[in-house]
Amino acid sequence: MSTNRENGSLYTSISDNVARVEFGHPASNSFVSELLSRLSTEITKLSDNAEVSLIVLQSEGDRAFCAGASFDELVAIADLEEGKEFFSGFARVINAMRTCKKPIIGRVQGKAVGGGVGLIAACDYVFATEAAAVRLSEITIGIAPLVIAPAVERKIGKGGLAELSLSPTEWKNAYWAKEKSLFSRVFDSIAAMDKELDHFIHQLAGYNPEALQALKKIFWEGTGHWDVLLSERAEESGRLALSPETKRALDKFKNKK
Repeated sequence: MSTNRENGSLYTSISDNVARVEFGHPASNSFVSELLSRLSTEITKLSDNAEVSLIVLQSEGDRAFCAGASFDELVAIADLEEGKEFFSGFARVINAMRTCKKPIIGRVQGKAVGGGVGLIAACDYVFATEAAAVRLSEITIGIAPLVIAPAVERKIGKGGLAELSLSPTEWKNAYWAKEKSLFSRVFDSIAAMDKELDHFIHQLAGYNPEALQALKKIFWEGTGHWDVLLSERAEESGRLALSPETKRALDKFKNKK
């Protein structure tokens, strides 16, 4: 059952050394700032939890995985400080996932847009269904996926990032995402995905947690500068959000809704 809470929902359950973190929002599991803050805090907390060997990140329902950041909050940005803070939400989550000591396994049941693609890219291993198409639509409203770009590029390379971000109206299917290493495995149904996911995580959680943490460090080598980088990208994104062209594009999009 999906949440109807305006600020979204976030639930964590821990069993057999596996933490399942589930987020939800009535607007296609999009993220308001408060929900992003709660998610980054939760991942940081789980990183230091001795009872947890790995984390599964998933969203509510059987449709969209994540529609990105809140459109209403984006439209409401009034100055550079607000703009930087808005885009810093995903920056903090990606950095929390990057520095988390535990491997993060993504469970993607449906479509992902914008920041949702960034979340997927920040996972260490991803299970997805055939319905899990992806799209970076930012430039259609005058901004760019600057904050999530480092995480996406790390997975699919500069060529893949260009292909995805410069075709903002085109959905890339799950098999494209798997070919580009954004997804690790793709299944024809949620039931088939969950069956294999359960087997995978219970097997993985039985391995030496110190070895898993050592692997996690290797996966993210060379990203130590991301705290500064993503903050700079958030500020740059905030400037774009305030540009006259972006404001006009947002007004047109809002009137179509």
